[in-house]
Amino acid sequence: MRKQKGFSLIELLIVVAIILIIAAIAIPNLLRARMAANESSAASSIRTVNTAEVTYYSTYPATGYAALAALGGAASPCVPAIANACLIDNNLATNGGGAGKSGYNFAAVAAATGGGVLLSQYAANGAPIVFQQTGTRAFCSVEDAVVRQDPAGAGSTTHDACVAFLPLNN
Repeated sequence: MRKQKGFSLIELLIVVAIILIIAAIAIPNLLRARMAANESSAASSIRTVNTAEVTYYSTYPATGYAALAALGGAASPCVPAIANACLIDNNLATNGGGAGKSGYNFAAVAAATGGGVLLSQYAANGAPIVFQQTGTRAFCSVEDAVVRQDPAGAGSTTHDACVAFLPLNN
């Protein structure tokens, strides 16, 4: 009888089945880890926007706070001005060119209160692009610089809605 070289079909099917079982166990954990990384990045981005808003307010006190796009600057080298303060990465300032950043969409809206022209409050928001796939929580902050979380993931760019959310505990 001749000795065969190689693997039989049964042996190959067993190896493929083992690989599929390992993949079925590993992929959900990988997706959860990716969502956690996206959420961490989103909270960090909101903190970055907070710092930029405070700096913008101190640099341009006659204007007050700014919208998200005004905090960045596309030109290289970036020359700070009211319309482009060069305080944050332009990828965050433009919300990834409209495609989001790390699975989240970001916005920051400045508003005047009491009928004045000074933009004395702002609301910065980061919401998952696809809820339960890119993230499970939305994050927001206002001029008190406390990062808050919305466990429903919808998020809001309004000042009052953000204040109602629970603070992030990390």
